[in-house]
Amino acid sequence: MADKRTRWLVTGAAGFIGSNLVETLLKQGDEVVGLDNFSTGHQRNLDEVERLVGAKLWQSFRFIEGDVCDPAACRLALEGVEKVLHQAALGSVPRSIERPVDSVASNVAGFVTMLNEARKSGIRRFVYASSSSVYGDHPGLPKVETQLGNLLSPYAATKRADELFAQAFSVSYGIECVGLRYFNVFGPRQDPNGAYAAVIPRWIKNLIDGDTVWVNGDGQTSRDFCFIANTVQANLLAATAPNLPDKHMVFNVAVGQRTTLLEIFELMKSALVKRGVSCADSAPQHRDFRAGDVRHSLADISQLTNILGYRPTHNITDGIAQTVDWHVGSNAR
Repeated sequence: MADKRTRWLVTGAAGFIGSNLVETLLKQGDEVVGLDNFSTGHQRNLDEVERLVGAKLWQSFRFIEGDVCDPAACRLALEGVEKVLHQAALGSVPRSIERPVDSVASNVAGFVTMLNEARKSGIRRFVYASSSSVYGDHPGLPKVETQLGNLLSPYAATKRADELFAQAFSVSYGIECVGLRYFNVFGPRQDPNGAYAAVIPRWIKNLIDGDTVWVNGDGQTSRDFCFIANTVQANLLAATAPNLPDKHMVFNVAVGQRTTLLEIFELMKSALVKRGVSCADSAPQHRDFRAGDVRHSLADISQLTNILGYRPTHNITDGIAQTVDWHVGSNAR
């Protein structure tokens, strides 16, 4: 019988989302090429995937250290590939405010370079990471794909630019492009360190280490937090759906539930106490709101569910429990 394994390219493979995609694809028996320049990704993420999938499945992974801004690296990574999951980007709203040129170079120039090489190599469908930040200051809740507001950060502008280029490429070259607007993805292997760390891993680490947890604003800011397993599901559905209504589509990727920062703090504190971490008396400290942040975010996921068959497998409580397990385990290793 012929080998029917799919050969995937995951850009940003050493990052949080990318490494989880690599793990899932290898576990389902496919071949994977990973591309990363380690600007924000980590070798330890790939080492953990290797340990989790085992030596036999790991043989189906090929890693290329390179930059998506480099056409030669993109061409090398695309050799023999059938499906692309483009995750490589320079994330973080605050980072983009401090370093806008770097964000544009990675998120726009790198995006267009990879997309262009993908269409030249014959890729039929290109799945890429967009962001809920493209909704900007639009006041409506839940967020619907067709209703956008004024952009509030250079990061948001780069992700909106990606969507516009993807649409233009679909019209100009016929390549199918699917943008996934991520809403606050979290889970195992998300980096808790550094000035631009996301709130959930940073707070979990703070609580484990006995450090102060800082809340920007009054703590009533809310987000549609989405566990990584849901995000992986959305990527695979977007890449494998047999037919799409349009050549270029964007989908919200979330759970459809809103949680405040103070609620998320209590959930993670409770989960940590159950695992023996002494943080029951911990209380967050407040400081000013952060520039570029929206006040509330909630996704309408009906388009993703109706067209691609997406069904979230993890709610916020389930996701926090698994994320805390990973952090506690990593801290013990």
